[in-house]
Amino acid sequence: MGAFIALILGILEVSLSFDNAVVNASILKRMDERWQQYFLTWGILIAVFGMRLLFPILIVATATGLDFIAVTQMALYDPDTYAHHLDESHVQIAAFGGMFLMMVFFSFIFDDSKELHWLGYIERKLSDFGKLESIEVILALAILLIGQHWIPETIRLKALIAGISGLILFVIVDSLSALFEDEEEGEEVSNAIKKGSVMSFLYLEVLDASFSFDGVIGAFAITQDVVIIMLGLAIGAMFVRSLTVYLVRKGTLDEYVFLEHGAHYAIGSLAGIMLASITFSISEVITGLIGAVMIGLSVLSSIFYKKKHAK
Repeated sequence: MGAFIALILGILEVSLSFDNAVVNASILKRMDERWQQYFLTWGILIAVFGMRLLFPILIVATATGLDFIAVTQMALYDPDTYAHHLDESHVQIAAFGGMFLMMVFFSFIFDDSKELHWLGYIERKLSDFGKLESIEVILALAILLIGQHWIPETIRLKALIAGISGLILFVIVDSLSALFEDEEEGEEVSNAIKKGSVMSFLYLEVLDASFSFDGVIGAFAITQDVVIIMLGLAIGAMFVRSLTVYLVRKGTLDEYVFLEHGAHYAIGSLAGIMLASITFSISEVITGLIGAVMIGLSVLSSIFYKKKHAK
């Protein structure tokens, strides 16, 4: 029975994370083979044991004031209480992950260097707005501040701090490559280092964490066994990472030119759902369906685009 539940959790993780694999592939394809291998080895260990086991325990330890060992014992021997404490941390998790993913989405949408636009005129005009300094940060903060109106006052400060923290982390990870800029070669050198360095690896791990937060909490609705949850989510995480490398080596993103667009729109939808879930209860089925529809439409658009230009 435990193996069956783990399999179900693995399938759930894969179904909700395909867009994650596509976005990961768009970054991974610009990294050398050594870093791609690190992504599959060290990255798997960080994703499975770090983000899906140790990090939730750390969240509960911080929220309750208990030490790490005590929370670990609680997770193993009193999973009901552990799940309750983890669920109480949903506000901070949703705000942090939602804002980080929102910044990932905005950074893609407002990228004024994009030459291919899935939504034509609309996406082209949004891309033009990318010329405005820090438009992504301004818009993300505006959404967070406006959203405070619908958040209960008792948790408003928690959501605000967690959301700003997610935004700050994105800006730090995304901007550290500027430290390596060379005056003569400028942006080209900076991007080369960013795509093939530890910063890109760190970016991918934080992105994976933002996707996995709600999955860990949602898994407790299926089973209270922490070990089974970790095994199930590990199956999904390993499959998603293998899929990421497959997409890179098969050149799938070049074959389906709008796939990356669809994945980012799915991430934008997920970010909005995570922020909305602070106040409203939203089924993971909705999240999965929206992601699947976005990916499916982007694949169809890519096929039509290829046929049109082939003629």
